[in-house]
Amino acid sequence: MTVTSMDKDPDRLTLTLVADFTAPVARVWQLWSDPRQLERWWGPPTYPATVEEYDLTPGGEVTYFMTGPEGDQYRGWWRITSVDAPTSLEFTDGFADAEGVPSADMPTTSTRVTLTERDGGTRMEMRSVFDTAEQMEQLAKMGMEEGLREAVGQMDGLLTG
Repeated sequence: MTVTSMDKDPDRLTLTLVADFTAPVARVWQLWSDPRQLERWWGPPTYPATVEEYDLTPGGEVTYFMTGPEGDQYRGWWRITSVDAPTSLEFTDGFADAEGVPSADMPTTSTRVTLTERDGGTRMEMRSVFDTAEQMEQLAKMGMEEGLREAVGQMDGLLTG
């Protein structure tokens, strides 16, 4: 599997996923920078994403929804804070209501993605930072860790296909 480690650090309020790919950095970056490719892996396999709005520039937003096996939809958004193509991306990640309005009563995370060349391929590190331990636990109970592992696990097939 692509994911080589997942480290949950309650003291630092971080969840860090590390994945290694045989593809070059520029190719892995395309999975983030192209909304049609992002749709093919963002979200667990049984909850594929549909990207509605996509502006991968500082201050820009990405909005999307994931559709479950029963047709149920879950909306989310990113607020882009930093982009240094093709090696890093930072964004705030949150939930939205049925109309796509950011949900004030749900936690957000600050996420930093870094892509570095390693052994002729790419190491991707995704570090999510939570505001509080309670928010970290709430998202863990909602399946964030497993969902993230499953989502990133789909990237290899896209890179080799």
